[in-house]
Amino acid sequence: MLISIIIPVFNGAYWLEETLSAIVKQTLFDKSEIIIIDSGSTDKSLEIVARFPVKIIQISSTDFNHGETRNLGVREAKGEYVVLTVQDAKPADDFWLQKLLDGFIHSNVSGVCGYQIVPHDPKMNPVYWFRPQSEPVITEFHFSDPEDFKRLSPLEKRRACGWDDVTAMYRRKDLLEKPFRKVFFGEDIQWAKDMLLSGGHIVLNHAARVYHYHFDNPEFSFKRVYTESFFKYRLFQLIPSLNNSILDYLRDIKIIVTEQKLTLSEKYKWIIYNIKLRNAKNVAIRQFNEDLKKGDDFLEDNFYARFLSSPAAPVPVHDL
Repeated sequence: MLISIIIPVFNGAYWLEETLSAIVKQTLFDKSEIIIIDSGSTDKSLEIVARFPVKIIQISSTDFNHGETRNLGVREAKGEYVVLTVQDAKPADDFWLQKLLDGFIHSNVSGVCGYQIVPHDPKMNPVYWFRPQSEPVITEFHFSDPEDFKRLSPLEKRRACGWDDVTAMYRRKDLLEKPFRKVFFGEDIQWAKDMLLSGGHIVLNHAARVYHYHFDNPEFSFKRVYTESFFKYRLFQLIPSLNNSILDYLRDIKIIVTEQKLTLSEKYKWIIYNIKLRNAKNVAIRQFNEDLKKGDDFLEDNFYARFLSSPAAPVPVHDL
């Protein structure tokens, strides 16, 4: 067994048929296994996955955790390498696994991260459609002295830890030695930071692409952006900046208006949507920065009270 593909699942019936069909078409699938970790699905997810050659592990929804649930899959895996993805991510081509494997350019590389893209689908936000500007290259990050990483700016640290468990491959032995932390968000970027601080080697190979998209309404976008801002600040001391320049709005509008694949009514719909979406993101950043002014302790307590304790406000953990 070369590769174990681990997919946390919760009510993923809408996507799973397409996702799993694309995975079994991979050129390396004859050397691979799929491990599904289902955390209490109530739709037809289990019926769908049962039609594919998969191993199913079932846990309760209350036991789900972004870090520990994935660690469970790693312990059950038989492959030399472990791939982590999600139920609504579809490999962009049949060579996704091979391209991830290609990133292991030497024996010290512990993990390789690919890239998620949005297809040119009128049902998906055209502002996010994948429009490549250059050919992807393999980029390695390694700091022999942890102090070199610590001296980076917050933005440079975040870029070095640009990790994403929507499309990532790991050496299983390295992931067992340095497992994910018990966190409800950002287990991937936390792991990347831990690896770099311990002298590890990680690689980005953006040729290993998956299609992945979330339709965020303004309310959910607020929660997502605030949550991302909170964890980026905790991990990298990165303070978000507002993107409320009229030029940002005009750039979105230009992308939509000049897109020939969209009808006039679709263009109008997406223009209104993106204005509301950008407004929600800016409100979230403004609120985060206001909370930050009150101190780190207030920020910490306020975040967990707002997003975990209140039934009206929690972020769905499987969707982050």
